[in-house]
Amino acid sequence: MIKTPYLLFLGDAPDALAAKVAQGIKDWRPDASIGQFRMAGCNADMGLPEMTLAAAKEAGAKTLVIGVANRGGVISDAWKEVLIQALDAGFDIASGLHNLLRDEPDLVDAATQNNCQLHDVRVPTVDYPIANGKKRTGKRCLAVGTDCSVGKMYTALAMDKEMKRRGLKSTFRATGQTGILITGDGVPLDAVIADFMAGSVEYLTPDNDQDHWDMIEGQGSLYHVSYSGVTMALVHGGQPDALILCHEPTRKHMRGLPEYQQPSLFELKDVALVLASVANPNCKVVGISVNTQHMSENEAIKYLESLESEFGMPAVDPFRHGSGRLCDALQNL
Repeated sequence: MIKTPYLLFLGDAPDALAAKVAQGIKDWRPDASIGQFRMAGCNADMGLPEMTLAAAKEAGAKTLVIGVANRGGVISDAWKEVLIQALDAGFDIASGLHNLLRDEPDLVDAATQNNCQLHDVRVPTVDYPIANGKKRTGKRCLAVGTDCSVGKMYTALAMDKEMKRRGLKSTFRATGQTGILITGDGVPLDAVIADFMAGSVEYLTPDNDQDHWDMIEGQGSLYHVSYSGVTMALVHGGQPDALILCHEPTRKHMRGLPEYQQPSLFELKDVALVLASVANPNCKVVGISVNTQHMSENEAIKYLESLESEFGMPAVDPFRHGSGRLCDALQNL
């Protein structure tokens, strides 16, 4: 069990999106987010109190959480200096990076000497089966995006929260480092061996009550040449009954790929539905979730209204305006 509260480590994140792990924890576990630690050159800011290690320790923080998701998931030498200082100060460290804490001898030595714990949440802990595609009971909703980091996790979390508020049966199913750090459970999908990825999603979303919904955290994008594999595993292993299309309309190009453009929502709708229908012929696209954080309120409302007119289905920013209408669409299936 990862001890709370957390001190969120933002390192030298070049922009806010690079610190999406910290942002997700701050937004969905505010009770556990005591402050932030930023290094020189950091361009991300969670709006939390700036704290030194000593100040955070005195305030009660127990775990330093690496809140940055950099390309390749690596721990730099500059980061490592801070991490060792944190261990010497008595902090546990939690990370969802591909570069595992346990693979760094100096971090392991410091943790051992200070009786501290290293938590690598991006390590599969189950021998997952190969997917069999058999129909499972219960219902499943999957968020799919035009790009990476467009709000798929926020959409699933917001819908799960609203469904529970209504007294309905719902479970958020985490498939990435941030979701696992928020909920304490899930499958680190992009760390699962490829042949077992779809099977791990079947394992994560087993048979359930007929009126129970699994809200599956989406990953990657079918149109992202770097990360489409994890999306396919979710589309087939998740066997979704409902798809939510996710989009960030102000982005100039695919995340990390300046030479690639995002697909239109129409393209995503058609392709995602065809692929989802392989595992569940009754799957339907029921709504659109838009990340409007870089738009004014007036711009956001006009854009969402235009999408509703074009697609004939609810289009909302679930974090800004609530996910009620997306949940209505599920209840009307």
